[in-house]
Amino acid sequence: MFPIRDLARSILCAVCLLASSASFAADTTFGVSPEKEKALIAILRSDAPAAEKALACKQLAVDGSSASVADLGKLLPNIQLSSWARIALEAIPGSESVDELRRACASLSGKLLVGTLNSIGVRRDAASIEILTKYLQDKDPEVASAAAVALGRIGTQAAAKPLRQSLSSAQGAVRSSVAEGCILCAERLHADGKSAEAAELYDAVRTSEVPKQRVLEATRGAILARQQAGLKLLGEILQSSDKKLFQLALTVSREFPGTEIDTLLAAELNRANAEKAALIVCAMADRPKTVIVSAVLKAAEQGPPTVRLAAITALGRVGDASCLSVLLATAIEPDTSLSQAAKGTLADLSGEKVNAQIVSLLPQAKAGAYPLLIEIIGQRRIEATPALLKALKHSEKAVRSAALVALGETVTLKDLPVLISQVVSPTDTSNPEETLVAHGALKAASVRMPDREACAALLAQAVEKTSSIPTKVTLLEILGAVGGTKALATIGLAAKTAEPKLQDTSTRLLGEWMTQDAAPVLLDLAHSTDLAQYQVRALRGYIRIARQFVLPEAERNEMCRKAFEASRQPAEKKMVLEVLKRYPSSESLALSIAAMKIPELKEDATAATLAIAQKLDGKGLDLKALLATAGLDHVKLEIVKAEYGAGATQKDVTSILQKQAGNLPLITFASASYNTNFGGDPIPGSVKQLKIVYRINGKTGEASFAEDATIVLPMPK
Repeated sequence: MFPIRDLARSILCAVCLLASSASFAADTTFGVSPEKEKALIAILRSDAPAAEKALACKQLAVDGSSASVADLGKLLPNIQLSSWARIALEAIPGSESVDELRRACASLSGKLLVGTLNSIGVRRDAASIEILTKYLQDKDPEVASAAAVALGRIGTQAAAKPLRQSLSSAQGAVRSSVAEGCILCAERLHADGKSAEAAELYDAVRTSEVPKQRVLEATRGAILARQQAGLKLLGEILQSSDKKLFQLALTVSREFPGTEIDTLLAAELNRANAEKAALIVCAMADRPKTVIVSAVLKAAEQGPPTVRLAAITALGRVGDASCLSVLLATAIEPDTSLSQAAKGTLADLSGEKVNAQIVSLLPQAKAGAYPLLIEIIGQRRIEATPALLKALKHSEKAVRSAALVALGETVTLKDLPVLISQVVSPTDTSNPEETLVAHGALKAASVRMPDREACAALLAQAVEKTSSIPTKVTLLEILGAVGGTKALATIGLAAKTAEPKLQDTSTRLLGEWMTQDAAPVLLDLAHSTDLAQYQVRALRGYIRIARQFVLPEAERNEMCRKAFEASRQPAEKKMVLEVLKRYPSSESLALSIAAMKIPELKEDATAATLAIAQKLDGKGLDLKALLATAGLDHVKLEIVKAEYGAGATQKDVTSILQKQAGNLPLITFASASYNTNFGGDPIPGSVKQLKIVYRINGKTGEASFAEDATIVLPMPK
């Protein structure tokens, strides 16, 4: 509705206006700094570059006064500085600024004149109405358009008069701008309490031959300016076959004050076609404080499916306990879209009365309504344990399953044994589906218990008492999800049993444990000779904790040392080396150096040693002495050529690697990704290599590395 006429003013204009006084009265006590202002004026008068003068203009919007106006006015004909000068003139209070803008108009044309007229509009200077009226007839359509909008911003009855007169005579784009000016003027009149005059001006625009957007803007204004009397016009366009007008009516209805509009919408809902009615329902729901719920409820109960669906969804926002019977009946209808929407709305209805009524309906519910009510109780997490326990004994599987799910969402710690018993001693052992539902319900209830240690204690008792291995496995899985000290101890004990399934489940759960207190348990299992099949899994879980968790440096290094000792295969030892590389310290360097003495680890340990040393370089350690114990010493490394890619497509990365070359036969980066380090992927989706030609201590060597591999350069022979 308000086109941007001059990009040069942009956001700076608004900032400067906020910095100025609330009105442009002739008050020059603006709190400016005279010293700053003099210095800024001096810049404007100097031979300083245009950029420097532009910044001075910008600052004068804050520190300028009437003393700056004349110098700013001299810049208005300057194509580079005109917009900057106007920023200041728009912000400096007093009549001098706007007088200067008006005087400049006589010598300006084209875009410079357009910008100046825009600035006059920003100042809302009523004394400029006469000159703006003259430019309203200018042959340049951009000038005439700017004058029209400026008159609109002034917004007085005197400014409205020439706009009204030009509305029918203006041509092309100018007429649209005149209509815009009329709308701006009408908005100002309405805000000033002159609503009748505003409505008349709005009507003039909406009944004229102007672009559709202007008609829509004027129609909106005409409705709101008439206040409650605007309901008649709003009702007319609600029935319009014009889609844009109808959409406008819905938009305005959302912002219209009072309750009469709600009555109008309810009446229109009854006679509108399905497409319109569905949209009207949405508009009604957007007025939650005054909406006529009964009208929305009626639409949800009967009518075309699209309207019912919209109304059912709307009730989720505006419905209350009075909607329950209709929603419950709809929720068991064969139409899936309607039934699912009704279930969603039943879950969303707000208010304690809704919960109480749902529970009260449960004893008398029949057929499909009974499991539905139970399902809703679970979704809303309504406390109804006695009724749900009763439902567990029902003859129908659907009812029992619904009760189990609902208990999973609502049961407290006191009644958790009920769900545990359903897992340990199922009501119907011939129904595996119901058993799975019971498992899911117990897990859902357990993970939300506020006292997880007490919850884990109950589950641990069940693990101990049951003789069923599958049931023990299920309970262990749930304990793993609960977590905590008791759960950890129970699962650790289960891992040491002679039962392979329990060993398998327990070691897997411990390997995924989310707290570091699992580390001692895993290390103990890794040393256990009774768990030969799962020792590696336990050890890898232990190493995972060292790698992923936030730990004190000494504790992490000690874990790595113990993992080395417990490892029986090179693969796990190499995993430890990766941890050492990730967390470099003097201790981790010593561990990696020691690993270099193991033949099958020499290459990986050397790479780890070099990587750690590179990261520790410059941190006050005697790296030369440390590396000497590993048989390594500083070298002179030169990167001759480096290419990254595949086949004929190679990217030259020589300079990048040269910058990373140090005094060790190693290249390290902040990121582990070659693509990130080399500024992108030269061949997405392809297997790439990094090829390097280098010199170490004057001897030339060549090496190739798979994508993202650690770059440790072999010593040339």
